[in-house]
Amino acid sequence: MKRKDKTAIILGATGLTGGLLLERLLHDERYEKIKLFSRSSVAINNPKIEEHLVDLLALEEHTVNFTADEVFCCIGTTKKKTPDNETYRKIDYGIPVTAAKAAKSNGINTFIVISALGASATSKVFYNKVKGEMEEAVMAQGMTRTFILQPSLIGGDRTEKRTGEWLFKQVMKVVDVLLVGPLKKYKTIAPDTLAAAMIWLANNEYKEAKIASDRIKTLVQ
Repeated sequence: MKRKDKTAIILGATGLTGGLLLERLLHDERYEKIKLFSRSSVAINNPKIEEHLVDLLALEEHTVNFTADEVFCCIGTTKKKTPDNETYRKIDYGIPVTAAKAAKSNGINTFIVISALGASATSKVFYNKVKGEMEEAVMAQGMTRTFILQPSLIGGDRTEKRTGEWLFKQVMKVVDVLLVGPLKKYKTIAPDTLAAAMIWLANNEYKEAKIASDRIKTLVQ
């Protein structure tokens, strides 16, 4: 019998993918409580939700409440939004790694985090390098069920204006048709597909820890 009393933690529920993930979990009978750790409220009135409005850059100060069955980490920023490299690293590396350490110390064995296609600790591209170093640090915590999703460009409409990203998405709508065979992993991925895949991974067995964009889609087709 599948459990119907699980607690999940979401980091980044006010973002595009995190918001869709929250919506799915609210309708999922397996989850009794969803703890949200974020700077601002999602403004949703639902008895399942337990909000912790905190400074995510000081997440280590709130580990007493960081208890659950699973952690879903949807944290991420952009170079345009966060041009300072040090601040960028504190967000894209610091928050997921601190969350993974808190999860490990509190006995949470399932940790699912969104990274990026091309992430590599040895990359000369700052964005890819930070993501790659984050992946290594999260994996080093040794949680038995750690999954790192590596999406390509994430589609969908954001509430914040990202003109350059919007234009690129329009171009990719045309390019996606041409991406076949080994190039399929570069196709745009829908944020709801990511959200659905995260929940699937939390509730099913899967051998691979790192999952590229094209394989993410196969989990929920």
